[in-house]
Amino acid sequence: MYPNKTVALSGINLHIAPKEFVTVVGASGAGKSTLIRLLIKEESPTSGKIIVGSVDYDTIDEANIPYLRRRLGVVFQDYKLLPNLTVYENVAFALEVAGVRSAEIKRAVPKILQLVGLSEKAHNYPDEISGGEKQRTAIARALVRNPKILIADEPTGNLDPKNSWDIIELLLKINKFGTTVLLTTHNKDIVNALKRRVITIQRGRIIKDEKVGRYVL
Repeated sequence: MYPNKTVALSGINLHIAPKEFVTVVGASGAGKSTLIRLLIKEESPTSGKIIVGSVDYDTIDEANIPYLRRRLGVVFQDYKLLPNLTVYENVAFALEVAGVRSAEIKRAVPKILQLVGLSEKAHNYPDEISGGEKQRTAIARALVRNPKILIADEPTGNLDPKNSWDIIELLLKINKFGTTVLLTTHNKDIVNALKRRVITIQRGRIIKDEKVGRYVL
């Protein structure tokens, strides 16, 4: 929630093409998290229009929001894993709540764990694996439903440099397979090494949108 009359985002005009890799940067409070909450429909804009794929957010009803979110994979800084479930079960849970059949779950989960390099950790619990492996599990859980877009909100914020780069390389790999990736980060080294499109938000407004950008705030 925001204080009365606080404008979190203003005048945002943004188009992201399919299969693009885009990084959103800005200081804390700039509006990055608000942008993500709007995209996953945890917040609604007071004005303007949001269209993701062919879905106009003005016309989607409450009952269809879960289906919209299944088209969007979301990864957070704090992993949000269920501690009483194994790596395999955490990933499978994303399919179970969507009503996917057991046979399909048994086929899909091992494939996605192999993609993120966690096949050997499938039966470990979150407190038995490293921070980097926890984030890989979170990415696997987000990807297992084959989303068109993967939103990664500060996915390296809790990781050391080595694990941070491993996660970024995984995101690039996922993007290469055709998934649109939207990354938010404070890490200047990562942004500047990626040499991808960078959108800079400051005080709720886009102040720069560069095809090959740098983080210079």
